[in-house]
Amino acid sequence: MEDIPFAWGEPERRAAEGDVASVRELGARLADGYEDATRRARTYQEQLARVVRVLALTPGRESLVELMRLVDEKRLPSHPRELASLLAEHQRPADLAAAVFRRPGAGTPYELEACLFQELLLRGVDMHGFPPPPASHPLSWLPGRLRDFESGAEFPRRSVNGSAYGIGTEMPTEGRVDPPVPRAAERSALRNSVTAEVHEAIIAAPESGEWGNADAWVFQPDEALAPEQVPALLPTLPMPCTDVGPTGRFEVARTPLGDVWRPLFASASIGGIYGGGVCGAWGRMWAWRSMAGLAGAAPGADAEEVERLARATTWFRFEADSGWFHNEVGADFGIAALSPDHRRLAVLTATDTD
Repeated sequence: MEDIPFAWGEPERRAAEGDVASVRELGARLADGYEDATRRARTYQEQLARVVRVLALTPGRESLVELMRLVDEKRLPSHPRELASLLAEHQRPADLAAAVFRRPGAGTPYELEACLFQELLLRGVDMHGFPPPPASHPLSWLPGRLRDFESGAEFPRRSVNGSAYGIGTEMPTEGRVDPPVPRAAERSALRNSVTAEVHEAIIAAPESGEWGNADAWVFQPDEALAPEQVPALLPTLPMPCTDVGPTGRFEVARTPLGDVWRPLFASASIGGIYGGGVCGAWGRMWAWRSMAGLAGAAPGADAEEVERLARATTWFRFEADSGWFHNEVGADFGIAALSPDHRRLAVLTATDTD
């Protein structure tokens, strides 16, 4: 489409002369030009993204060198989180160390390098000798070594033409402590005391992955609550996700920390049905933030304190046939966390509904 001649002040002059029809005509031509330019820009964007993806997914140092030349010369990428995830999935760590991390005279994007460190760490790579994220980057808050409960993280499987993935949120088969049926019909008198700040922290993982719905509650009983009391208490708490009546399905399992961290990580990193997720590096960050909120860590606590509290917390997973849940594997999970002093019960539920 040809460029449309436009002189500043021309529309005003025509309007002042009473020729408003020509002003409207100029506006129509500009609108058509804008639509055409937007369409062409979108095409370039899609084609560029494919070229970057091909280079990232082609194993070998040569493709990495050419990719980083493109990144340096054209100030790419626009989506460093995704690129870091692709590189960690398809390239050898030794090649990445030579071609990406702090190359002399090169300007590797700040976010790309920080994310790539975390992506490799999550995949079990020994990161000794790799430069960690700088202290000024938010990801530097995370532990520089993978914790035992973070093992078994799920990642998508990607090619040039697309991705395949699944999120394992099914209930654990071990540690089941389902309350007996029929259950008490009377609802608990406990009241939700969650603050806006804590609510935001608890739902951080599914919220960042754009799941359909996520909610959080905090209950503080007057007396210490034994872990054995939690399974019977959960169905009675005043939450819409537990409204199943005395005989509806309500499954509870007492679980290790790893069985809590994995669905948190997957919901953030892989995302929901209509969300692409935030990839592994930031998925790890938001999983830790949700874990911190559930475990009752103070705002601003460091990763060491969050880990200490999380390991001392008693964790539960649950599912229910309430209308709130979608009741599909990979689309629902519920987590309950009983604090070390047994005086705080935090709950997170997430569902990826249409």
